[in-house]
Formats: sequence, C-alpha cells, structure tokens
Amino acid sequence: MAIESALPSFTLTDFGNVDRSFPTGRNTLLCFVHEECETCALSLPLIEATHRAFGDAIDVWVVGQDTPGNALLIERHDLTVPMLDDDALSVSFAYDLDTVPAIFLTDGEGQQLRSFIGFGREDWRALIAELCSLSALTGPDIMWDDLPESRPGCGSRSVEPMIAERLRAESVGSPLRARRVEIGSDDDVHEFLFAQGLTDGLPVVPPTPQRVLRMLGGTTRDPQEQVAVVPPNLAPVTVEKVAINSVMAGCKPEYLPVVLAAVEAMCTDEFNIHGVSATTMGGTPLMLINGPIRDRLGFNSKLGALGTGNRPNAAIGRAVRLVLRNIGGGKPGGTERSTHGSPSKFTLCFAEWEERTPWDPYHVEHGFKAEDSVVTLFAATGGPSLIIDQTSRSARQIGGSIGMVLEGIAHPKTHGASDTFLVLCPEHLDTLQTEGWTKEQLRARIQEASSRPMRELLADEDSGVGISSDRFGDDGPTEDQLREMVPKFANPANIHIVVAGSEAGKFSSVFQGWATGPRGSQIVSRKIEE
Repeated sequence: MAIESALPSFTLTDFGNVDRSFPTGRNTLLCFVHEECETCALSLPLIEATHRAFGDAIDVWVVGQDTPGNALLIERHDLTVPMLDDDALSVSFAYDLDTVPAIFLTDGEGQQLRSFIGFGREDWRALIAELCSLSALTGPDIMWDDLPESRPGCGSRSVEPMIAERLRAESVGSPLRARRVEIGSDDDVHEFLFAQGLTDGLPVVPPTPQRVLRMLGGTTRDPQEQVAVVPPNLAPVTVEKVAINSVMAGCKPEYLPVVLAAVEAMCTDEFNIHGVSATTMGGTPLMLINGPIRDRLGFNSKLGALGTGNRPNAAIGRAVRLVLRNIGGGKPGGTERSTHGSPSKFTLCFAEWEERTPWDPYHVEHGFKAEDSVVTLFAATGGPSLIIDQTSRSARQIGGSIGMVLEGIAHPKTHGASDTFLVLCPEHLDTLQTEGWTKEQLRARIQEASSRPMRELLADEDSGVGISSDRFGDDGPTEDQLREMVPKFANPANIHIVVAGSEAGKFSSVFQGWATGPRGSQIVSRKIEE
C-alpha cells in the first residue's frame, strides 16, 4: 500500500568514505540501527541477505547511529551492505525516530512505500515479497521458522537526554536566537569563559544549546519574550538569555520561573538595581522565597539557610547576579563601584520557614495569598550581622537585644536612613512566643531599644557622622529638641521580619539595607508564575 509521503533527503558518508545521497533515483531500503540494540543485531542478517539478493536493482543502506558501533556491526555480522555514518544523528532526528531498528522502503523519488519498527517476522516476509515484485528478482532463502514472531525495538540515540536537546537546538525550527560562539576543539571552554569575563570569578556551566533548551523546558513562556530591561546598560533580556545565565549558574529547569520573576523584580524602577549596584556602599539583591514552591524545589529555610550546600538557594541567587553582570553589564570596576564588595554578591537567596512561626508569612503580610509562590527582593548592603543573645528569657529582653544590635547598623548615629531585614532564629522566636508577641510588638520594642536622645546623635568632635547643628539654624537646637528621642528607623514598617534557621542556636541575623524610599531602593515582590 503506497503511503505517498516524501522522506527527508540527506547525504551521509559510508565506511568506504563514499558520499551517499538520498533519494537515489531508484527504490531504496533504509535501515536505521545502533550497536547496543539486540533487536538491531537480530535484524542485520536479514538486511545483509536482502542487500545480497536485491542490491543490483534496489539500494539497501544501513544507517548507523554511532561511529565506533557501526564499525563493530560491520565486523560482527560480516556486512557488505553499505553502512552510512549518522553519528551526528541529524538524519535520525530529521526522520523523527524514537525506536530502532526502523525500516523504510521508498521509491526513486523518496516517497515512502512501506515502514515498520522493531522486528516483526511477518513485516519482513511482506517486505521481501514486495522487493521481489519491484525488482523481478528472487528473494533470499530465509529460515523463517528460526526467527521469533516479533521483538520490540530499542530507543533511538536521537531521543536520549541531552542529545535530543542538542538536535532540537541545531534544527531549523530551534527557538534559540542568541549568538553562538565557536570554541576550538583544543581550547578549554572554562578558561574561555573566564577570559571573556562571563563568570563571577567561579567556574560556570557551559551554556550549550542542548542545556539551554532543557532549561527552557522549565517554562511555557516564549523564549524570545522580553522579560525586562537590565541596568546599567539598559539591555533587553529575553527568556532565552535568562535561561542561558541560569544554565551557567547551575540551575535546574524547574528553577527558571523563580529566576524570571526575580529578574523582573530586580529591574523595576522601585528596586533601582542601578543605584544598588553603583553605590560604593555595596548593595546586592537579597532574595526571599515564600509559598509552596519552597518545598517543591527544595529551598533551605532551616539549618544553614543563609549559607552553602543547597542548590536552589545557591544557583537561583547566582543566576540573578549573572544576568545583572552578563546582560546588564554590572561588573566590578565598571558601574559596580562597591568599596569592598561582599561574598553575598555571589548569591543571596533563602526561604522563610513559614511552618515554624505563628505569624503570617512575609508574602501574606504583604498582600499575597498563602498558596502563592512569591520572590521578594531587598537591597542588602552587607551581612548578615549576627545577633548573639543566649541568656535573655523574656520577650522584652530579646526584643531589646535585637534593637541594640540594630542601632549599630551603618553607624550608631545614623537614624532614619534605611530599612533592615531581620532573620529571626527559632529559639529567639520561641522566647518571644512565651508571651505571645506579634511582629508589631517586636518592631515597637526594637524602635524603643534603639531610640536615642537627639543630643547623642549630633555630629561632634568625636564623630563627624550625625545630625549637623546647621539643621537647627543659627541658635542651634533647643533643650526640648536635644531631649527628643529618635528611633533608629523612620517607621516600624522599615523593619522586615522573617523566621529561618536551625532549631538549635540563639543567633539571629540582620541585613543592613541601602537608602530607603523612592530616592533609594524599595522592596519588590513578584508572584512566581509556574
């Protein structure tokens, strides 16, 4: 029965180093195989017998999927049938194979007349009968009763993990549009990436087309959709380019929606990543993860949450930094002018331990639903700084200790200038909960404990940092003004509180923020669209 569908044309080299082009102008039998497939080994004697019987009238070709294996098959089965080398698998991909052996009979124009996969005794009988009819030749003498009725085939090498992605990337319909860089076969790809300034000082995963395609499988968004415009170069960044940097950072495909949401948040006017990066004070995005995605992706919110050893925490934070560096051009010595820098500029990402606290999770506190997965960005300028209090037994004492430490952020005389991000450890939380304290009560206590009379905040001969007396006019401050108590933070809402860390250890952490408000950086949260 004629199927009348044209098969893709191709040119491959056989093991005699002769180019063979399809279609050939006469009937052709194409047989795709690979060396590790037992069903292919079962089929090859039949293919060889078919070639010897019909080779004068019909082209019988074996298309082998692995160069070393092709040679082994020729030797093992004493083949004289032409063996074509499809080690690159481009022809197997074009034929959309998922199983070998795959047998195709065509006419001289490449129109498909018959096909089957795997091994079927009756399929072969019918095929040889048709070849006899087409060629007017006598078929080979086959001991059909010695052959099994059927055998399933094996997976084509063209659908193996990583190989399939490479083939998709190389195909005409590839969704990839980023410029490809060719590297010499003797060059070290890692040294090349270092030399091009595409790393953060640590090795990155080479973003091969197949890896990028696999990463893009983590989202349904169009690879060419523009995600944001990245300062300082104001460079448009697409989903594809975020995926490339996510590969380099060591992300899994399922991490990509988080990275995309974080990049969108980072590039808003409110967050002001240009200012955060350019300041000599040295800012970087702190990323907080809330919602169900924490467990689904395995974020760490417990022991060592702010440290090393967890892939989602480390890789996702790093991916966002690489986007800023490689797409936006935010590199040290360029527009990034941090005086000292910080290890947190490699990565700074963790999750809140929502189940450990009676308080609303951070994202719910800020208007999201509990079932939403959310990433929040805070412009941290250092830290974390440790709050060590192993002896306080009351809520007031713990709140006071935290307030005293927070008063020293940036400078003890600098009040009202920035936000802070408090990561409360479970043991300190437990002390607060012995008296049922709320976040509002803790914030109020921090403000109380960090308040100082205006008199102590004036710049003087001991410190040029502080409130200038010029602020009060020629007569200077009044006694009432000098006695006025000034809290560390302009508003209790500038104190952001989450719970994370180990069950053991009375050590909370605090991150200092950059300039607060429209002239600096504001916290930005984005729902993660999975």
